[in-house]
Amino acid sequence: MIGITKRQVGRSSFIALCALMLFSVGSLADPDAGKDGWGKNRAISRITDSVYRFGSDGQYGAYIVNPHGVVVIDGHYCASGTMSWLKEEIKERHQQDVTYVILSHDHPDHICRTELFEDSATVIGHRNLRPHIVREKRKSAVPDIVFDEKMELYLGDLKISLIFLGPTHSDNLIQVHIPAEKVLVAIDFARGKNLFPDYRDLDVHNTLKALKSLSRLEDVEFVLGGHGPVKTQDSFMVYHRYLQTQRDRVLNHMVEGKTLEEIKALVTMNDFRDYPRIDEYLNSQLDTMYSYLWRYREPNQPIIMFR
Repeated sequence: MIGITKRQVGRSSFIALCALMLFSVGSLADPDAGKDGWGKNRAISRITDSVYRFGSDGQYGAYIVNPHGVVVIDGHYCASGTMSWLKEEIKERHQQDVTYVILSHDHPDHICRTELFEDSATVIGHRNLRPHIVREKRKSAVPDIVFDEKMELYLGDLKISLIFLGPTHSDNLIQVHIPAEKVLVAIDFARGKNLFPDYRDLDVHNTLKALKSLSRLEDVEFVLGGHGPVKTQDSFMVYHRYLQTQRDRVLNHMVEGKTLEEIKALVTMNDFRDYPRIDEYLNSQLDTMYSYLWRYREPNQPIIMFR
């Protein structure tokens, strides 16, 4: 565990979310606005005393600010121009440079253009994140500090906990918890009914475990996902029910000896039709769930000896 501590000071009083949502604003001042059709609805919303949510195009990151510094969590789509806009907005609103950048995971749509803050910020991510960024040549900041399971970062007396629950949505996804503000930033993990298109780099079994853990995490009132509205901890179990049900159905049919094509005909997930885009995603989900479970189980069949 690593602690980065600065001089403590008092904090201003908590301001309710319902009133602070009036603070939401958008801007098209950035010269990249609208490039490739992106970045047309940029906005910043104040969630609590120290925590803000930023984004455009239905995708979000967050930042934390107090007199001791600014922590930006994640980037945005490369073509949106949102990060250069955010840098200017933070400077204008708070008269501060960004002190730290936290990268939630390596997927490019969530970390692109974070390198814009490297002139002032220390970059933090999970130990597994750095190799992905370097190998794939992501257009992103590269972590200066990495950690394994937990890390604590302080802005004065405000504690920011970084949590790695093992491989879930990638082998490097972390959660960011600000307990005093009762905020959990759970990028790409507070899904609710927002489905993953497939499970290419998802550890299904550990994801099910992590979803339960986060649903019970103490000191959480606001859950900030990477997509959609601000959520509550119920969103973790809403997604858990879908993933667990699909996993069980596919596995049971595999044990019965069904082929992938037979399983696709049988596992329709019709009882989850209120989950948006299920028809668009189900085929690729079943392909990748089958692949995951094929590597998980050993069927009863003769062992072929090669000579």
